[in-house]
Amino acid sequence: MPINRRQLLTGGTGLALTAACGSNTGRGGGGSRPSLSQWYHQYGEAGTRQAVARYAAAYPDADIRVEWRPGNYDQQTAAALLTDAGPDVFEVNGPTLDQIRGGQVADLTDLLQGVKDDFDPVVLAQKTHDGRVWGIPQTIDTQLLYYRKSLLDAAGVRPPRSLDELVDAARRLTDRRTKGLFLGNDGGPGALDGTPLYAAGLSFVTPEGKPGFDDPAAARTLGKLHRLWADKSLLLGAPADWSDPSALIQGLTAMQWSGLWALPQIRKALGDDVGVLPFPPDGPAGKPAVPVGAYASAVSTRGAHRDRAKAFVRWLWVQRTDYQQDFALSYGFHIPARASLARKATALTQGPAAEAAHFTRAYGYAQPLLWTTAAQTAYRDALTRIVKDGADPESQLKAVLRTAEAELRRVRA
Repeated sequence: MPINRRQLLTGGTGLALTAACGSNTGRGGGGSRPSLSQWYHQYGEAGTRQAVARYAAAYPDADIRVEWRPGNYDQQTAAALLTDAGPDVFEVNGPTLDQIRGGQVADLTDLLQGVKDDFDPVVLAQKTHDGRVWGIPQTIDTQLLYYRKSLLDAAGVRPPRSLDELVDAARRLTDRRTKGLFLGNDGGPGALDGTPLYAAGLSFVTPEGKPGFDDPAAARTLGKLHRLWADKSLLLGAPADWSDPSALIQGLTAMQWSGLWALPQIRKALGDDVGVLPFPPDGPAGKPAVPVGAYASAVSTRGAHRDRAKAFVRWLWVQRTDYQQDFALSYGFHIPARASLARKATALTQGPAAEAAHFTRAYGYAQPLLWTTAAQTAYRDALTRIVKDGADPESQLKAVLRTAEAELRRVRA
């Protein structure tokens, strides 16, 4: 996905907190059944840790040791996969192309036999390389533009249907007490990421494996983000960053970019005084854009019980649809990764939640697997300079293009 929400909600660093399930608490210990370790990052939603421990304890064919890992989870996992001390089963915001090509993760394609078409194609594509599936999506996370209906009505502003209208609305909604728009305390680069490019009808990487933003429309669209900064219509220095909806709830901003996970909290505080929108399109080829992503369940190739680990993943994330529904909707607020479960989710059938689910299906995009960390860093740095400093978008994007082309040559070699 475009952006790792849960890393933003993870506090601090430190050693993993281990919740042992079953009689055997060690890898390959003295129990009569095999012992498997399963890693999760530290979720911010209350009850999630207890839920995954309950799922693990219910598995009949192995003792599952659940490890709750605070700190920089992606970095911890990447390092552990290079050793024999890593997890058997783990969730991952990926896996990355380097992990796949390096043989660090197992091919899970066979686990989806007969049900592959039920998984959301956008997020499943993000876990697929060379026609093989390397991670089973657990839920779908997405981000949206929230707005206070009453504040827009009072200012005579309609919900923006284009990027130009968004810039204009943010300016008109700004007064001494309230800013028009909150995109994060950095002004937007961290939260929006590639979303404006997709709203211009572009992409990070084309289906042919080439940079998808070598187009004048990219510079035009990103340049408009600086107008928000120059107009002083952006909320900066909020007590909590964009993943937390408190700025919108407290009236510090009339519009805020945040995640679907924030909707229950917003509805509880504001009732019907809230609407949701995708990021608005820009230009004649533009279209609304909704970034989506999914943590996936993956299997390490270094584990002693690879086939048993795959069997557990199939049991939990393919067969136990009751646990999948519970995980998506009972702790925080997410869209189930499977279409059949999303259709059954009553919480997604009305109001802003139904609109959000529709926007996700109609306009969702996921960060492509070929978009590497080096390319991402170059793009994010350029976007920061464009938004904050008013740097020339065309020259900034040319530098990103060179990095992206080099990275694509490297990963496709």
